[in-house]
Amino acid sequence: MALLTARDLVKTHAGRTLFDGLSITLHDNQHVALIGPNGAGKSTLLRILAGVEEPDGGTVERRRGVRVSYVPQDDALPEGGTVETVLCAAAVTTADGPMPEHEPSLRARKMLRRLGFDQGSTPVGRLSGGWRKRLAIGCGLVGEPDLLLVDEPTNHLDLSAIQWLEEFLDRTSSAFVLISHDRYLLEQVTDRVVEVNPVYPAGSLSIDGPYSRFLEERVAQMALQDARRQALANEVRREVEWLRRGPKARSSKARYRITAAHRKIEGLSETTRRLQQDNVPAVDFTAGGRRTHDLIRATGVDLTLGGRLLFAGLDVHVHRGTKLGIVGDNASGKTSLLHVLAGDLKPDAGAVQQATGLTTALFDQHRRQLDPTASLRRTLAPNGDTVTYGHRTSHVAAWAKQFGFHVDQLDTPIDRLSGGEQARALMATMMRQTADVLLLDEPTNDLDLPSIETLESALVGFSGAVVLITHDRHLLDRVCNQIIGLDGDGAWARYGSTYHWMEREKRKPTRDPAPATPLPERKPAPSVRPSALTYHERRELESMEERILAAEGDADKLQEQLEDPSVMTDAERLHDVFSAHHEARERVRRLYNRWEELAARAGDS
Repeated sequence: MALLTARDLVKTHAGRTLFDGLSITLHDNQHVALIGPNGAGKSTLLRILAGVEEPDGGTVERRRGVRVSYVPQDDALPEGGTVETVLCAAAVTTADGPMPEHEPSLRARKMLRRLGFDQGSTPVGRLSGGWRKRLAIGCGLVGEPDLLLVDEPTNHLDLSAIQWLEEFLDRTSSAFVLISHDRYLLEQVTDRVVEVNPVYPAGSLSIDGPYSRFLEERVAQMALQDARRQALANEVRREVEWLRRGPKARSSKARYRITAAHRKIEGLSETTRRLQQDNVPAVDFTAGGRRTHDLIRATGVDLTLGGRLLFAGLDVHVHRGTKLGIVGDNASGKTSLLHVLAGDLKPDAGAVQQATGLTTALFDQHRRQLDPTASLRRTLAPNGDTVTYGHRTSHVAAWAKQFGFHVDQLDTPIDRLSGGEQARALMATMMRQTADVLLLDEPTNDLDLPSIETLESALVGFSGAVVLITHDRHLLDRVCNQIIGLDGDGAWARYGSTYHWMEREKRKPTRDPAPATPLPERKPAPSVRPSALTYHERRELESMEERILAAEGDADKLQEQLEDPSVMTDAERLHDVFSAHHEARERVRRLYNRWEELAARAGDS
């Protein structure tokens, strides 16, 4: 049964139509990926579905009593509260009606454990960006909504946090709609993909199944559209020839054919216009003609910043063909290592040697190479209205169009462009120069999926060397042939893939989300009064958290077995482990339900 149905939605922004006649229906238990190019209106659509913003036309109908929760890109968490008080307030705010006194605290404590917080008394103001995102999602789910709407939850998260999010969403029973450009995340947690894109006649394309199936179906749909355009073009060509035969051919008896011809011409124009709106940047970096094999060699490098040892004794060898990925949690020293290799940052110990005359091109995650006051025109073409790329010269307007810009944006200052537009502008400036080594620090931030896929292809095909920092696991695994993982406490190691690094990270103890000063222990919920229970029930309630922890530990161990290649290739063993894992998750669910039942009975006394 449908949770929510949106029909014929129309929305314009700044004089531009985002979508016109867009319809979407969401059902119970669906996990939906909402994707599309930047500017297609994904976030706007999510706000309309949440009831935060009104459409210019069309309707949104919700099933009676359905509860919808919305988590925007930028959280609005109260800085003065603690993690637990914020969750309690969210539980009360999203409730259908009055709640028993104990209920908000009980829901908050259950959510704390699911989110990975050790202490509910941690002040919100001391949380890092990743932990704030966890809390924001927890606030969205603590009210137990029927439908959760989440906008770009992976933005600026490190790989560990993204893996946590993937596992968290995979276990969520609520239906949800997720905007994200993380392809691994979409593949693992969603069972339907909706792309909002004006290239489709209906304004969107919806495919049931994981992201990989969507990609296959999209190719088929685009091929079908192109075949229709070709057929229509052939019909129009014949009609145009007939129309040009002269007045005799265009007698009154043939006016119906003239009208039909005009309709075909208009149809061809509309189809062509839609297909041309799929503006994907044409990224293609140019490698220098250097024959030197060794480009950068770092030996025994140590670096301490802010009194904290980031890495020690680190060895890196970058040569032609090296595609090196640097991974680690936020603040582990990834960007610092990139700048050490670039020669911009001097290490405390060790040596960094660069080949004579080495040329590098840097993509800085803060885009400091761009002058925020300069126009897009001067950024793309500093010395006039022509751009030289390789052995070709083109007008700045044509060059801008290659990166998805419109002619009327050429005089717009850089600081008035969106984050994705600034990223594309920086890539365009990098393409004007030849480079032996590309140094890229979080290039995918604010990019849409088509742009990320184009960047990925460019990096794979680049004949020089690449050093890449990104939280996009698919991009890392697709591009890189080496990966260095930083622990942030001086340790480092080499890994074969992001999977191997993340498996190692799973076995590490969870770090305190805000390890600044000791925090007081969380006081027991005052509404839970075990004296109302029997002796055995009191004992059961007292031991419930410990039992849940043990049960979740068993489930996590079985999850590790499911990801073990030796298990995955043994069909019989895989079936047994899968069944055991399902039973373990069910046991966790039953324990939570029992905990809630006992606490509720104790609180009612």
